[in-house]
Order: sequence, then structure tokens, then C-alpha cells
Amino acid sequence: MITHQSSRRLELRLLATAMLIVSLPLFAAAASAQNGAGRAITDPAEIDRAVIEFTGVPIGEVGGARVPADRRLRLAACQGPLDLSWHGTRQSTVQVACPGPDPWRIFIATRPAAQAEAAAKMVSRGDPVTLVVRGRGFSVQQTGEAMEDGAQGDWIAIRTARDATPVRARIERPGLAVIPAS
Repeated sequence: MITHQSSRRLELRLLATAMLIVSLPLFAAAASAQNGAGRAITDPAEIDRAVIEFTGVPIGEVGGARVPADRRLRLAACQGPLDLSWHGTRQSTVQVACPGPDPWRIFIATRPAAQAEAAAKMVSRGDPVTLVVRGRGFSVQQTGEAMEDGAQGDWIAIRTARDATPVRARIERPGLAVIPAS
């Protein structure tokens, strides 16, 4: 036989269970907006939206980001709007920065227009290249072969001998790549 008091307890338990079930999605949403340390984070999708708005081009298209922002990023939540600017002279990278108490910045590679890349290309794969190692008061040079295309300022792989491991050097001008030693 169920008494009024036991009926009331059962009612309260059912109400508590229902409230817990209803509130679980809210707790899950709050937890997903925070990293393991309990701090709020910036959603990488927000970075993608900002880069698309900044470049005016969708991800993967010429002029837009090459790929979406890495979903593993755990950057502090930005208190204000993200600050975006071009990094470099060829508009091949967008700098995304968060000013404020927990500042951060990342760089998003873009797909520059093919015409700009072709016009700026100074070295093609297979071209002979003079490789110079420069340091304070010395320089050493050797000939090599470009393993990839590149424009001024690009770091490309250069092979100095047929069986040698390629080294990375910065293109300074057509036919000349430099490895700074200091």
C-alpha cells in the first residue's frame, strides 16, 4: 500500500531525475566550450569563418585558406573580435590574432592566385642552384639542384649530390639559395 508520504518521495525522485536528464545536454554544451583546464576556448570554426570573411573566398579555393583550422587547437577564448592581417608580401598567409588578457596568434596558409605564383617563381625543380651558407665573417658555397619550385624568400629543398639528403635553403635570387648560419 502506497502512503501519501511515500508517494510524495517518489514524485520528488522522478522530478529530480527528469531535471537531471533535461540538464545533461546543457552541461555537455558547457563542457565542450571549455578545455581540460576549465578555461573557455576559441572554436576553430570561428577562425575559419573569420578567414573566409577576411579573404572573401571559401576554404580550398584560390585566394582562400588551403585547409580549415586544425580542430585540435585549444586557444584561449578571445574577449574581442579576432584581428586578421596578411602576413608576408605575397598574400600566401593570413595572421589571425587574439588581443587581450590571453593573447595568441596563428598563421593560416592560403592558396595564392596561380598567376602571382608563376610570376614570382625564381627557381624551378631541377634548376642548378648555388647554395651558400653564410655566417659572421664567413661564407661557404656549393652547387646543387632545386628539388622544388620556389619564389624569392621561399625555403625549398636542395640536393647537393645524387645520394645526399636534401637541405632546406631560402631563395635569395634566381639561381641562389642561402642558409643563414647565425
